Order: sequence, then C-alpha cells, then structure tokens
Amino acid sequence: MKLSRKIFLLSAVACGMMVAHDAAHAAHHAPGDPADEKARQVLAHMSPEDKMSLLFSVDGGGFNGSVAPPGGLGSAAYLRAPAGSGLPDLQISDAGLGIRNPAHIRKDGAAVSLPSGLSTASSWDMDMAREAGAMIGREAWQSGFNVLLGGGADLTRDPRGGRNFEYAGEDPLQTGRMVGSTIAGVQSQHVISTLKHYAMNDLETSRMTMSADIDPVAMRESDLLGFEIALETGHPGSVMCSYNRVNDLYACENPYLLNTTLKQDWHYPGFVMSDWGATHSSARAALAGLDQESAGDHADARPYFQALLAADVKAGRVPQSRIDDMAQRIVRSLFAQGLVDHPPRRAPLDVVTDTLVAQRDEEEGAVLLRNEGNVLPLSPTARIAVIGGHADVGVISGGGSSQVDPIGGEVVKGPGKKDWPGDPVYFPSSPLKAMRAEAPSAHITYDPGTNIAAAVRAARAADVAVVYATQFTFEGMDAPNMHLDGNADALIAAVAAANPRTVVVMETGDPVLMPWNSSVAGVLEAWFPGSGGGTAIARLLFGKVAPSGHLTMTFPQAESQLAHPDIAGVTANNVFEMQFHTDQELVYDEGSDVGYRWFDRNHLKPLYPFGYGLTYTTFATDGLAAGYHHKQLTVTFNVRNTGTRPGVDVPQVYVGLPDGGARRLGGWQRVTLAPGESRQVSVQVDPRLLAHFDGRHDRWAIPSGRFRVWLGTSAVDDSQQVSVHLPARTLAP
Repeated sequence: MKLSRKIFLLSAVACGMMVAHDAAHAAHHAPGDPADEKARQVLAHMSPEDKMSLLFSVDGGGFNGSVAPPGGLGSAAYLRAPAGSGLPDLQISDAGLGIRNPAHIRKDGAAVSLPSGLSTASSWDMDMAREAGAMIGREAWQSGFNVLLGGGADLTRDPRGGRNFEYAGEDPLQTGRMVGSTIAGVQSQHVISTLKHYAMNDLETSRMTMSADIDPVAMRESDLLGFEIALETGHPGSVMCSYNRVNDLYACENPYLLNTTLKQDWHYPGFVMSDWGATHSSARAALAGLDQESAGDHADARPYFQALLAADVKAGRVPQSRIDDMAQRIVRSLFAQGLVDHPPRRAPLDVVTDTLVAQRDEEEGAVLLRNEGNVLPLSPTARIAVIGGHADVGVISGGGSSQVDPIGGEVVKGPGKKDWPGDPVYFPSSPLKAMRAEAPSAHITYDPGTNIAAAVRAARAADVAVVYATQFTFEGMDAPNMHLDGNADALIAAVAAANPRTVVVMETGDPVLMPWNSSVAGVLEAWFPGSGGGTAIARLLFGKVAPSGHLTMTFPQAESQLAHPDIAGVTANNVFEMQFHTDQELVYDEGSDVGYRWFDRNHLKPLYPFGYGLTYTTFATDGLAAGYHHKQLTVTFNVRNTGTRPGVDVPQVYVGLPDGGARRLGGWQRVTLAPGESRQVSVQVDPRLLAHFDGRHDRWAIPSGRFRVWLGTSAVDDSQQVSVHLPARTLAP
C-alpha cells in the first residue's frame, strides 16, 4: 500500500471514530425538530434490549427459497417493532423502479414498473422524477410497505456497469437533483426512501471484495457530491452503505464515509442501513457509523448486530450512547417520514393511472439520437416493417433486485435459467400493438428478426423499417462488452442495407457501440421502457408526443476511449464467481473527471455526447450573459422555438474554472415552447461546481479568477460562451 493511502486510512479511522458521537449529538439536538423530539420521547421509555432490536432486520422471504417471517409480507427484509412502543413494524421492499416480489412469494405481488432510472434522469425534469417517485411510493404504501430501497445515485464511471440502468448517469449535479426528486416523491407517500449504494459501488464485478481507490478530494468532487445533492434535494430517511471497499475499508465500516462525511459534514440526521451481505463486523461497523444491519440472519456471515453487538456494549467496546444514537436515528426517520402517523392501508393498485405515469416518464426520457431526412415522425399511412426485439409482445426490463413482477405476467418464455437473475423479463406492453393503435391506416408487419434474410425481405417491402434491439443488463454482473444482444448489430446492418429508411429503437441498460450508426436514418434510445413502454414508444415514433430526452451518459465511439478500457474479472463463469472473482484494487486515477469530463480533459470525440438529444422542432438561443451578485453566479439567455411544432428544449450551462481542468455541468433549464415562442431563462450555478474541495480544511473553496461559461445543447457544444471574474471565497459548511 502506498504511504499516502496508509495515511488516509489511519486518519479516516481516527477522525471517524472521534466524530461519531459529536456528529450524532449535533444532528439530534437541532432546535425545532419535532421528529427528533418525538423519537426521544419514545426511546426514553425503551429498555436497552428494545433499542437493540431496532438495529437488526431479518430476511423478508423469497430469496433462495426462504419463507416470510411471522408478521412479514414477503419482501427484502422485516423488522418487528418492540411491543408497546407504538412504532410500526418495518416492511422493507426493493426497489427503485417499483415494488419487487422476490421469487413471486406474494400471490398479489405484481406491480407497475417505472422505466429505468436512466430514462427518468434523461428527462432532466425534476417534476417528472418526483411524480414517478410518488407513484412507486404510493404502490408501496398500498401494498403494505413503509420502506423502499431506492433511489440509486452511484455515478456511471463505466458504461458497462450492470446496475447503471438503476442510476441516473455520470454527472453529480444532474444525478443529485434527479435522484433526490425521486426520493422526495417516494417519501411524499409516507414511505422511507433509501439513498444507495453509498459509495463508489460503480461496478458489479468483484463488488463484494473490490476496493475502489480514489483520492478523497476527487471523490468529494464527483461521486460524493452526487450523494450530497441527492440528500439535500430528497431528505431520505435512510442511506444504504454498499458492498465494496473504499480505499481499503468496507463501505459499511468506513468512518470517513459514514461519520466524517455523511453525519458530520452533511449533518445527516437519518440512519444508515447495510446492503444485504455488506456487514462484516459488530463494534467496528457500529463505531464507524452503521446504524442497522439488513437481513442479518440470512445475508451476512454472522448476525453481528444482535448478541455480538450486545457483548461489545457489555465489554465497553461500544458505548451505550452509540446504541442510543443508532436507535434515535431510526425512530426519528419513522416520525419524519410519517410512518407512525400514516401506516399503510392495503388497497388495490390503480393500475391504469400508475401505468400512465410510467408511460409519461418514458415519453420524456427516451432520447432521439438520429433523425436523418426527418424519417421521424412516421407517416400514419406508411408501410412499416417492425423487426425484432420481441416488439410483438412487450418491452425488456433490467434484472436483479429492481425487477418488478409484470401486471399481466411475463410475455416472453425464456430457457428457464435458474442462476441469478433468471431469464430476461418482458413487460406486456407491445410496441407493435401500440403502433397499430396509433396508426390504424398504416400497413404494419412484424418479423421476429431471428432470420436475417427474412427480415431483409420484410424491410425491402416497406417504406420504413423499425428494428427493435435489446441489451439485457442486471445486478451482479457487468456487461463484458458494449454490444447489443445476440445478432442485433448484424441484423441492423443488413436491414439498413436493404432499406436506408431504417429506424432503430434501442432498449438498453447502458450506452452501446453502434457500428451501423451512419447507415440508418433514425435512432431512438428507449432505455428499459417500463410498464407503459410500448405505448410511449409508439407515441414518440408517430409524433403524438415529441422526444425531449437528453443523454445523461456519454456514448463512446470505442471502448478504448474509456478511462478503464478493461474490467478485470468480467469474464468469470457465473454471477457468484464474478462477484468474488478477485480481491483487486481498482484505482480511479481519472479522479473527478467522470464521463464527459474525461472526454473533455483528453480531447476525445464521443459518438454521442452527454446532454445530447434531438426533437421534432428546432430551437435557437442568444443573449447569453453571466453575472455574479450576492455570492451567486446567475446565467441568463433567451430560448426561441424556430420550428413548426411545440417542443421541449433543455439548454445546459457548463463552467470552466480559472485554473483549468475539465468543464462541469453548472445547471440547466427544461423549457416548453410553442412554435415561434421565446422566453428568457435564468440558471443559477451551484457554487460547489465553481469550487475545489479543500481536503485539508474539509470545505469547498472557490478560486479567484476568470471563469468560462458555456451555453450549449450538450457537453461538447462550444458555440456560445462568456467569461466572468469571481472573487475567492470559501463556502459555509
């Protein structure tokens, strides 16, 4: 181990242990916090044993054949509240896209699924994110659950990440605001939302053992900034620490992450729960800031936060004050999020209304990448050949703990794979049927795409060919490459050669390589489209709604452009082997330059840049100005719809610091305009995006000098820029 990392580890442990009680005291004695006071009153009447019982949940049933515990509904975990406490039992459900039914343990466990987190984030619409969160929060509450294990805020450091589809992308500001808005929506329904996976859980390969090694300053300016903004935006009742190690220390026993950063610097008053199988100790984890062990009877090597932790308290290794703090944080969140006063009321789901929310989310989040010759929107009287992707029956979803049982059942029968996560699940929302409903005068045929020659014949007989292509990604395993599934690349190339008016609809969990890109006329990135996906895609293709999504991840031209072209261990034979394949250290020497920042720093040209997205009209911006008043940088400009139909523009503001480095997203505005309409827009830049994190003094500092400000349609748009001089200052903690 390098000397600098040894120093970091020693200082992290020492500092983290010292601040543990001080941070708890500061958080729980803030004046005027009614939830905190209510928690203190309840805990004052509890025995030490009752307090200890709040720190440990049990497996909720379904995983590996386990049954639901007495009182549990069948879910990720269950915690029985102490008798006579007046507190509710915790019914804890996966996950961030909808209510999971592990191993179909509940007979009535089907639910509505949102599109992937990437789709929601690609809308750049915080109101939409909040509405989406409220929908799954409401379904959780109506299903009897009061804790939901979402949303995910890990940054996309690698576009092959198996769980990228659950998250929001590669930028900390955009991730924090969008994920935080989803969390706020969930919690508006009296359900605790869980911010996860804290932190640096950016890959699935070796996730149980890998150490993500990164300079703490760079981590604060990238991944941790995303979590910080999500906390400020959504105020989640709980935070989940991740499996992996961070600078050699497991995240769930990492005092720098849990005590120093989360509880002391960010003044977080809620509780930290472990990921399932992420607890490795009792005293060490408790002193580092872990408050609750999740499903410890099933997921961990030992039930650390039961008899072992009690013995640590008795022996003086863990003070009783720390146990009191752990219990206080948990009970405070129960009051703060309304779990005590508004217990769930089981009721049938409003499937029609909730599916419309999922549909609108997909309509806003799908990204139009290419539209040569205005091939889109499709003519309602055209001859259209629909090819591939099981588009005749449904849309694909991502696998793992975010998987939702489809209402109406699974519509594609797979080979019956027994290993995690099983066969890909397709929701019964058929794009083909929806296209026929949207355009009854069109002549629409379907070919499964399994025989390329037959698909080519169908394409030649049509005015337009629409090829549906998928990429199945899932928790536990990273994608070994950036290609579409099966023979999709060859199929698209052959169809495009037969019919130059070919449109590709991609249902993917990650960015993919597109060797056929210049040969096709149109490309729509639909992500994992969710329960309303088929209808949403059809409405987008026929122009009933205009695309308005913009990328939150960079699409590279080749894997060689990535900061880490290879993922060590990604060729393991199965998911279990991959998770424990190597005890490697992954050194994130790109630091805070994640995604588009990496491309900017290294002058690399992507296939499609961060922030990019087309629509069915055109926009123009002018009048860019930047002013600094009352310690706030404000950027103003005018946006005008220069096309012939209504549309949504998402102009983005990027900033460059005077001492160089990659540009940073400083803010954005989503603007809806009628044809010919114009509007003046004002964007306030988050001061942390103008600053460096000062690790020595544990604060943000804005340097003095001239800052560049870009206004663009993506992270590579240099067409409009101004500069502004800012004085040096430090930001208040």
